[in-house]
Amino acid sequence: MSNDPILLGKALTSFDALWSPRIVTRVNDYDVRIAKVEGEHVWHVHDDTDEFFLVLDGELHISLREPSGERTVLLPQGAVFTVPRGTEHRPYAPSGASILMFEPSGTSSVGDRHDDIPDHVDATTGHALDS
Repeated sequence: MSNDPILLGKALTSFDALWSPRIVTRVNDYDVRIAKVEGEHVWHVHDDTDEFFLVLDGELHISLREPSGERTVLLPQGAVFTVPRGTEHRPYAPSGASILMFEPSGTSSVGDRHDDIPDHVDATTGHALDS
C-alpha cells in the first residue's frame, strides 16, 4: 500500500469491470475497496461481518431480507449504509454507481452464502472475469 494520498476519482478511471471491487488501501485488517456497479448483483450473506457502503457517484439500492420482511434502502450520492452481518442482501444500481466498501481483508463480494453466480463472475472472489 502506498503512503501517498489516493485520489478515488483517478482510481475509478483505472478500470471498467463492473461488480469487481479494487482494494485502494487497508486499515488494520480491513480492506477499503472501490467498485463500479450497474444492474443487479446476487443475493448473498456475510455470516460473520457487517458490510459498509458509501456511494461516491450515482445511486445504489440495497434489497434486504430481514425477519420483518423484505425492504429496499435507497442510497443517493454521499449516503452511507451498513448491512448487518447475517442479513441476506442484494445491491443493485439501475443507472450505475461508484461505491466504496469497508470490509475485513479477504471478504468475498458474494458473501459466505449466495444465489447462483452469473457466468461472468468468479465464484470464489465474486469479481468479474476479464473478457
